[in-house]
Amino acid sequence: MIDLHCHLLPGVDDGAVDLSEALSLARLAVADGILHAVLTPHVHPGRYDNSIAGLQPHFIAFKKALAEAEIALAVSLAGEVRLSPEVLQLVAADELPFIGIWNGYNVVLLELPHSHIPPGSDKLVKWLLARNILPMIAHPERNKDIIHNPDKILPFVDLGCLFQITAMSVTGEFGMPAHQRAHEILENNWATVIATDGHNLQHRPPLLSKARHVIEQMYGAARAELLFDKNPQTILSGKDAAGQNVE
Repeated sequence: MIDLHCHLLPGVDDGAVDLSEALSLARLAVADGILHAVLTPHVHPGRYDNSIAGLQPHFIAFKKALAEAEIALAVSLAGEVRLSPEVLQLVAADELPFIGIWNGYNVVLLELPHSHIPPGSDKLVKWLLARNILPMIAHPERNKDIIHNPDKILPFVDLGCLFQITAMSVTGEFGMPAHQRAHEILENNWATVIATDGHNLQHRPPLLSKARHVIEQMYGAARAELLFDKNPQTILSGKDAAGQNVE
């Protein structure tokens, strides 16, 4: 399996706090059947002022540590970008991190605020699309506006956005409202990939197999293969063309 959204890179956001924890998370991911993880630290101006250039030394050091620890996890570097006006500046500075390519578009993992969908979000998505950038909306099932009113996701669907569902939402471990919305998104065939959004060992581990079992039982093995293997691989395989660092 391929995990397109996780916070294993140590010491750069609210994910792994140090190298020891990061390596433990990587071992757990491999034991669960994850072969490749895209490291997606928060890019949230004013809170986590990360950039691809600034993250590269951390990424290189972590990749070396994985090899030295003989952990068979392929990794690449991207980011989880908070939807904000600063996105325009990141694009202008060529600092927007892409996780790969989908149908010729550079794919960016775009995070909505958990509390709401900011006014004008659809305009920002249109602006990105006009620049050949396709948002993959991170964990829409956990956004409170979408939880309270499922129709709030429709503008993003109509614009052709991709959607990443969190594994723990699929299994119900993020609570019933997120669980219900996740399965509504799945039932409508809007979900593109399922990822861990792994942050730590205790509460948000980088595990996919439990969610995969649920998907296989509810939607069939072919759908599971699409969400955990084929779609992530399709996005990842275009990563060189997006100018980002593959394994």
